Amino acid sequence: MKEKVQNAIDKLQQAHSRLKEGADRASDELEIDGVIQRFEFTFEQLWKTLKIVLESEGVEASSPRDCLEKAFRYEYLEADEPYLQMLEDRNRTSHIYDRERARKIFARIKNRHVQNIGKIVERLI
Repeated sequence: MKEKVQNAIDKLQQAHSRLKEGADRASDELEIDGVIQRFEFTFEQLWKTLKIVLESEGVEASSPRDCLEKAFRYEYLEADEPYLQMLEDRNRTSHIYDRERARKIFARIKNRHVQNIGKIVERLI
């Protein structure tokens, strides 16, 4: 199980690094769309990593929301609200495309989500 946890953390760290790189560089609509897609992938890796970490401690978590709430309860997250906002943003971007909404979500990715994912990565490594 320890190897599975470490592998998940490594994948999350790599995804976070690529997301940060994209968010720092994006300057046009196509690049912003790419960052949003990287965010969707990184968020998936985030909650699945938390699920694996929680399971390694004997805690069952079934959905992204459940994982985030339990990760907060077990002190892997300092606060749950920023991560629940990430979940909402991921849900919005993966179901409906609206240029204005995409720009707002991109701003949150760049200004908040990248940093908050980085906090989890640091806490887990």
